[in-house]
Amino acid sequence: MIVIGITGSIASGKSTVAQLIAKKKYPLFSADKVVLDLYNKTKFVNLLVKKFNLAGKKNIKNQLKLTVQKNEKKIKTLERIVHPLVRKEMNIFLKKKSKLLILEIPLLIESKLNKYFDKVIFVDTQKKLRLKRYLKRNSDKNIFEMLNKRQISSAIKKKVCDITINNNYSLAILKKNVKK
Repeated sequence: MIVIGITGSIASGKSTVAQLIAKKKYPLFSADKVVLDLYNKTKFVNLLVKKFNLAGKKNIKNQLKLTVQKNEKKIKTLERIVHPLVRKEMNIFLKKKSKLLILEIPLLIESKLNKYFDKVIFVDTQKKLRLKRYLKRNSDKNIFEMLNKRQISSAIKKKVCDITINNNYSLAILKKNVKK
């Protein structure tokens, strides 16, 4: 079994690369999807409401964004809650039987998870393009900047990872880069 980790900076195209490699043929783990699923669990939402003193359970993500914008130290508190839960799901996923396992983890390097993978792929994209992509999905440039500065630089990630895939152009070019 070969275990591949896919990482990259915010809005770099990690999910697209992971899906291209998995081709619906191999199991694919997405840390972002695990986090998204957590927000649908009452116990998790109740914990966040209590821990961050939020005004109820509605629009919890927006409330958290406002909270961490006001106090960036709160993002570490959120990570101490979320990361162990994601890691637990990752460990369950790693027990699957398959010729190839693919895991897309945004903070793979920052979380020192390299040891779990046979190969780590870094999806590299220019910051200007990542910001443009992020703003299509979300409307807050400040959140992008805050999350971006929490990540290790692309230069360091390129040195640590086994393979770098450039994603500064079209989807067609990205597909060619993934095939290589």
